[in-house]
Amino acid sequence: MNALSGIERLANRFSVMRHGQSKANAAGIIVSCIGNDRRGDYGLTELGRQQALAAARGCDLPRDTIICSSDFSRARQTAEIVRAQLGGTEVVIAEALRERCFGAWEGSATGNYARVWAADETDSDRADGDVEPAAAVLRRMTALIVDLERQYAGRDILLVSHGDPLQILQAGFLQIDPSRHRSLPALETAEIRPLRLAGDAA
Repeated sequence: MNALSGIERLANRFSVMRHGQSKANAAGIIVSCIGNDRRGDYGLTELGRQQALAAARGCDLPRDTIICSSDFSRARQTAEIVRAQLGGTEVVIAEALRERCFGAWEGSATGNYARVWAADETDSDRADGDVEPAAAVLRRMTALIVDLERQYAGRDILLVSHGDPLQILQAGFLQIDPSRHRSLPALETAEIRPLRLAGDAA
């Protein structure tokens, strides 16, 4: 389930970034299926663009940072703003960084996230209503880290993704069961945060 289990040290320095405020955030609706994202207009709001730019200007990531992003418009646009500010090369699109699929809750009010999180605490391996289980999100997110570790060494890597996947990835780095992902500090929109493995003080 957690591809990072048993790994004590990483060859690269990983940071994560939640996308800036999106039009779906502003409207208070859940957009978690890539088809709906592509059919609609759910990219960044003007505030979201400003948030992403401010985060990019305030971070200390080097110009050669490898930026990997979800293919959802809100994440891609955030990643491109950071890339432009850093003066880096092309953003790498990674489907593994996609938003968690919220199944039957798609298009409904964001208040329904709480229902899913409550269910996560009961069983991270299964979820009702075609929701992607937290354990499945952990599997794909940590598998991406392992894949990037095979490709690079000594690099700064920024992962631009979404709230739930990044909460669950934090749990993976800390070797915490994904059922407890909401017990960890949530990332604000456009927040950049370094990740370290549990026990790695470097």
